[in-house]
Amino acid sequence: MIDPTHPAPPDLDTVRAFLDHSHGEVAIEAAEIATEIEQLAVVHDDEGARSQAREILSILGSARLPRHAAPNSWGGVESGPQFRSCCLVREALAAVSPLADSVFALQCLGSMPVTLGGTDELRQRVLPKVIGGEWMAAFAMTEPDAGSDVASMRTRARRDGAEWVLEGHKHLITNAGEADFYCVFAVTDPDAGSRGISCFFVEHGTPGLHFAGAQILSEPHPLGALEFDGCRVPAGCMLGAEGEGFKLGMRTLDRLRPTVAAAACGMATRALDEALAHATTRRQFGRPLAELQMTQQKLARMATELTAARLLTYRAAWAADQGKDRISQEAAMAKSYASEAAQRIVDDAVQVCGGRACLRDHPVDRLYRAVRALRIYEGATEVQHLVIARGLVDSYGRQSR
Repeated sequence: MIDPTHPAPPDLDTVRAFLDHSHGEVAIEAAEIATEIEQLAVVHDDEGARSQAREILSILGSARLPRHAAPNSWGGVESGPQFRSCCLVREALAAVSPLADSVFALQCLGSMPVTLGGTDELRQRVLPKVIGGEWMAAFAMTEPDAGSDVASMRTRARRDGAEWVLEGHKHLITNAGEADFYCVFAVTDPDAGSRGISCFFVEHGTPGLHFAGAQILSEPHPLGALEFDGCRVPAGCMLGAEGEGFKLGMRTLDRLRPTVAAAACGMATRALDEALAHATTRRQFGRPLAELQMTQQKLARMATELTAARLLTYRAAWAADQGKDRISQEAAMAKSYASEAAQRIVDDAVQVCGGRACLRDHPVDRLYRAVRALRIYEGATEVQHLVIARGLVDSYGRQSR
């Protein structure tokens, strides 16, 4: 295993064309926080993950790292949300702790609908607490019968005077049972398809909101289900306009998908580092593994795929930071390629490191369990391929007219 006490900052030279001068400071800051988090005990169960998630949130909040996802007027960086900075943070955190990466990611994902669609009063109340680590955020869209097909969601919201009443069920929700607030997507017009979905800010402790139990992943992660049983929220807690929840959700995911790719790159970087450390020190057949051609082939492929993934990632994040209204193509390419490449890289690292990499206390085993979910959440690879292909066909059609 590599020395965990001084994780290196994310490699800036490879992606320099997409970065500004200030990003060097962000990378160093992220590496320092990653060093602190690396010293925490590795947790092996749901209870431990839920407890440590709060500890990690406090560390991130003390450094105000979630500020990179918030506008300056609400405590964020001077130029507003900085998705390249979020990518650098997620790369650094994912390399040392998939749980820490998740905690940071949900502060960004769970607060983005508030940033994009909340009232000034709600932003003023919520965003400083998210940035400071006082409040834990969650994004509640997925349902048992509505994953990639968001329009099939069944959670309903009906207007009752000055309130909305939510009824339904959500599952596979990160921070379920732990979050201080949820951005909840529900159908307000069942006949309007995706145009009938709205988004609501729902605080923990709201009557009718119930934690329906933990859902256990192979890599400890605070995941669970929620039930809404006559859950009443004020009309002012609707985020964005009525019927624009789907658009708000997709806009949020578009901007944050490059950061999922960055997390994949962070995990892949750690896997490659572990493989290199093992291959150069482990001797088999009278010489280091690194001198065997089959090992060299794996290392070369791992490094090449990682470099390609990082270039796609920071290209997409750069596009988001330029204020483009839609970055669906760039984000889909980055997320799909980086998550699939990371899976291959981690798998190759297991092969290079051998049997010990299958033991629960080995970092590569932890990465192997954590990386798989990246190919599914925030848009499965297959869905991203559809997005890319549709964009290509539409562009070709416009050019051919």
